[in-house]
Amino acid sequence: MDRHFRFLAPRTDIDSRARFLTQQDLPALIELEHEKWEADQAASPAELQARIEAHPDLALGAFCPLTGNLLASLFLKPVPDGFYRYVSTWSDCTSQPAPPASISLFGLSLSSRHQSGVDALFNFFWPYALKRGWRHIYLGSPMPGLSGWRRRHPHGCVNDYAYARRAGRPLDPQLRYYHRRGFTKIVGVKPGYFPHQRSLDYGVLLRGSIPLSTLAPLWAALPLPLVRNVTQPLAKLI
Repeated sequence: MDRHFRFLAPRTDIDSRARFLTQQDLPALIELEHEKWEADQAASPAELQARIEAHPDLALGAFCPLTGNLLASLFLKPVPDGFYRYVSTWSDCTSQPAPPASISLFGLSLSSRHQSGVDALFNFFWPYALKRGWRHIYLGSPMPGLSGWRRRHPHGCVNDYAYARRAGRPLDPQLRYYHRRGFTKIVGVKPGYFPHQRSLDYGVLLRGSIPLSTLAPLWAALPLPLVRNVTQPLAKLI
């Protein structure tokens, strides 16, 4: 069984406040993209703008309340359930047409310069996800430790590395990071997923389940402010 998202992480030294992104946030988003991604991986200003316009309720940002600096951003889009069975690349995932009905979201990108921003994003989005009936979020992850492992194991199978564990957690540092955030289920290991030298261009599709989302009929019947009031204290218990 999938472990759920950990919507409350250990306390950090920076407070973060999350909200939906707007076009006015583009300069801060562009700066964060170029800080955290390689030139051939960073989204262009036009792509960032298109993401906000396409799904304004799935474009999230976390900001420092003191400086106003953008600490993290998350872009999601609806995808068909089971899409991961027939996609090969990141472009395949992002080009999936939005289905008329789905319980699945795909994370186009998650960028952060502080962990508290990531925590704030998931805490903020939780009641909205429950209200909308979302059950699963999928992410594509690199495996930056793969190239070094392959040098030590030249005949090793990539799948063996992707599923390798140390003390119950993934051996790869990036997979281990997402595992701590609740993305514990590997649903696909994809060669040529996206350009990433240390990952030998491999990517891993991961799935996380949204806490309490099996109670979808209940959340659909409740007004959003009430869902938010219910999830706020529960976050401390998950």
